[in-house]
Amino acid sequence: MEYIPEPRQQLILCCECGTAIPPNPANMCVNCVRSIVDITEGIPKQATVHWCKNCERYLQPPASWVGCDLESRELLALCLKKLRGLTKVRLIDAGFVWTEPHSRRIKIKLTIQKEVFTATILQQTFEVEYVVSSMMCPDCTKIMAQNTWKAMVQVRQKVDHQRTFFYLEQLILKHNAHQETINIKEVKGGIDFHFAQRSHAIKMVEFLASMVPTRSKSSEQLISSDTHTSTSNYKFTYAVELIPVCKDDLVSMPKKTANALGQISPLVLCTRVGNAVHIIDFKTLQVAEITGLVYWRQEDITPVCSMRDLKEFYVMDVELLGRQFGRYALADITIQRMADVGRNDNVIIVRSHLGNLLNFGDTVLGYDLLTANINNTNFERLSSDDIPSVVLVKKSYPERRRKRKQRNWKLKTLNKDEGDLAPKKLEQDKIEADFETFLRDLEEDPELRQSINLYKDSSAVKRPVTDMDDDDEDEEAPEVPLEELLEDLTIGGGDDDEDYDDVDMA
Repeated sequence: MEYIPEPRQQLILCCECGTAIPPNPANMCVNCVRSIVDITEGIPKQATVHWCKNCERYLQPPASWVGCDLESRELLALCLKKLRGLTKVRLIDAGFVWTEPHSRRIKIKLTIQKEVFTATILQQTFEVEYVVSSMMCPDCTKIMAQNTWKAMVQVRQKVDHQRTFFYLEQLILKHNAHQETINIKEVKGGIDFHFAQRSHAIKMVEFLASMVPTRSKSSEQLISSDTHTSTSNYKFTYAVELIPVCKDDLVSMPKKTANALGQISPLVLCTRVGNAVHIIDFKTLQVAEITGLVYWRQEDITPVCSMRDLKEFYVMDVELLGRQFGRYALADITIQRMADVGRNDNVIIVRSHLGNLLNFGDTVLGYDLLTANINNTNFERLSSDDIPSVVLVKKSYPERRRKRKQRNWKLKTLNKDEGDLAPKKLEQDKIEADFETFLRDLEEDPELRQSINLYKDSSAVKRPVTDMDDDDEDEEAPEVPLEELLEDLTIGGGDDDEDYDDVDMA
């Protein structure tokens, strides 16, 4: 067999150092090319990135702040954008070089290519070191500094309880209407929302007007003025007043206004407050709506009794009259005051809209107009035929029925600043009582729960069932169905996680 020798590669000498190398268009070895040409020239080997230590976001020039984790793709992209001259070469690879997290240094290893001579491409690897400089972002600066807000929305309601603000807080959380606020402050009689821009405050005022009947006034205050450039700096304040009619209030109005609402009775009961006030005539089941425009035009629709005037009665008999509207049914109900149960035979027969919700032996809350001290002009003008002895409002449940099980749901609340308003012990007990009433309204009213978000509480521990529970035949208090609850998922690293806290409803 004839031996065929392998072809030998032709070598040439480098024109600079004389080293034997394969032929190439430059006739130079790699080391000589690198000594003559530096493709990293024009690319800085050190740079600075600005980092806010309060919100842990990085500055993306010119004015954007983004959240990035260490050694993440977002941080790598942000660092590469800060390198000038990188567009003149071809980036092959980029990656982080590990550094101590507390060293305030970020190192990136880059591999680039560039054509240095005709048909000659040089590849080079080098490191770039970034110095992490602490700098507070404008959002955190406005929060930390004083008197930095541009516009403020003052929300007030002339009532003696906090139920409306609890409900309004849940609406704000559900629709994320608090995203642009720089501070939320609790004050006596309401809440103040501070904004960095006037447009954000106007957006909040429009949101509140779409949820509940309101009226608002605006004012402005001159902070500074420059006569040379004819520019001025103002602070804007928007005063928003909520309608003082709340759910379960007994409302009185002049007969002229009642006739304009569809010949309804001048003494009605408020069943729900949305973008309008929903009222019902408990004697005829006639319903109507009072819009904010109608209410603020005359302001002659006033609440006679509120939830603090509710009394408990014992149901003796229920006689349905055959008329029904939605979940309400007209009936003549025989009741007795709880103080008279077992002592005398003083009973009261009233006509009510709760016919299909009550049975013999139940307890019901209502307004006792015979013993109530009412100071209302519209109520005093009513005839005796329009004023019943008792107005039943809703079914009640004894405390022993409510304490059987721990609530398996919870709400979220805004992160508010109490400021100088530190509630006293008596005021704190009053706020907690109002909050408990609001929670019970959510359990009893499915329609009210549809407009807010309720979350599952994984920390809730059910009380074990005992023999006493088996022997007790009382009706259980209403509970929130499990299918209406949302999973409490928290996305880490977001700014929204700092805007609200979890409240345990146990």
